[in-house]
Amino acid sequence: MGHREDLLEGAKRCLLAKGFVRTTARDIVKESGTNLASIGYHYRSKDALLAQAYVELVEELSVAFDGEMRGAPGSLERFAEVWSNIIATMREPGSLWRLSMEVVSMGDQLPEVRDHLARAQREGARGFVELFTGMPESEAPDEVVDTLGAFYTTLMMGVMAQWTFDPKSAPEAGQLTEGLRQVIEAATRR
Repeated sequence: MGHREDLLEGAKRCLLAKGFVRTTARDIVKESGTNLASIGYHYRSKDALLAQAYVELVEELSVAFDGEMRGAPGSLERFAEVWSNIIATMREPGSLWRLSMEVVSMGDQLPEVRDHLARAQREGARGFVELFTGMPESEAPDEVVDTLGAFYTTLMMGVMAQWTFDPKSAPEAGQLTEGLRQVIEAATRR
């Protein structure tokens, strides 16, 4: 690997070990075996590097969301399967989702990071559309990403917050699915 990749991998390890706020440029350099100047050369700033490392960590973790899918795209069974897979990642020790809550809560203090992650969040919404509906990301119209994708992103943020704050009472996939079923039932009554 070159310095760019070494920095990125070192930043990922630092984020998982120390979080966003407590990770210093020197920590990243030590973990990556590079030098301080290489951060600015390859990423402009420590915060930009950490933002990129965070996005890649989420992308790597999102592979676990797929799991084994038997439910038809768009079905309640698929909804339950996907949420079961997502929630399984939240149970793991050192879960990335705790880091995610740190990043969300400090967004106003780091506008460059917030802007970078906001763009990545839109792509995440596009990925949710494919995951739940089976519609390829490349075919998802912006209006679907801005509605259905935003719905799933908002639900993800809430689930993430609950699992971070109080895992003992956080919802399981079955509870989320039953809640959605009740919403559908109430909305379709005449």
